[in-house]
Amino acid sequence: MLKIGHRGAKGYVAENTLASFKKALELRLDGIELDVHLSSDAEIMVIHDQTVNRTTIGNGFVKDFTSVELKQFGIPTLIEVLDLINQECFVNIEIKDAKTTKLVVELIQNYSSKNHWNVEKFIVSSFDWTVLKEISQLNSKIKIGVLTEDIIDEAIAFAKEIKAFSINPYFKLLTINIVARIQKEGFQIHTWTVNSSEDITFVKSLNVDGIISDFPDKI
Repeated sequence: MLKIGHRGAKGYVAENTLASFKKALELRLDGIELDVHLSSDAEIMVIHDQTVNRTTIGNGFVKDFTSVELKQFGIPTLIEVLDLINQECFVNIEIKDAKTTKLVVELIQNYSSKNHWNVEKFIVSSFDWTVLKEISQLNSKIKIGVLTEDIIDEAIAFAKEIKAFSINPYFKLLTINIVARIQKEGFQIHTWTVNSSEDITFVKSLNVDGIISDFPDKI
């Protein structure tokens, strides 16, 4: 069962920071999940929210700051995170803004080629399924994770359509039968965000393929 750190090691260190990703690596995880938005100068930045308000001392929308300004708030670029990870685990990139899609695909292609990374080390996920469809059309080699928090049947149908790698559902949607059904269709299940001991025990009993957690060392 794959242990995947949510926004790095969010339960221990501030989310989506280089320090959080470093902590995740120290925990020897299988994968790291992170979120991306674009800066005003079209750099791919690693941050969950549309604004910098919640996670930094700044105020305003990510898209209104340059990458240099965002780095001063402690927000890393995706390239900085990949350099840190250095192929020690796979990276699940969650796209929050559709405008980021093409640039993420280009970065994965260029970074993989330049740094001898296997494209298999990347999964791209999103709740915006139009983004996932675009990725499948731009580069069919990139693994896709279909995120859903409320609909399983539609997620399975869509995953078939775009030949996705995984379905990434909210863990409270899952039952032993649903897990078996998804896996029978050929998809991995990377479920989120499973934090309490009770929930981790329950989800592990379902035999999912991967668990995304703020406390991934507890899996």
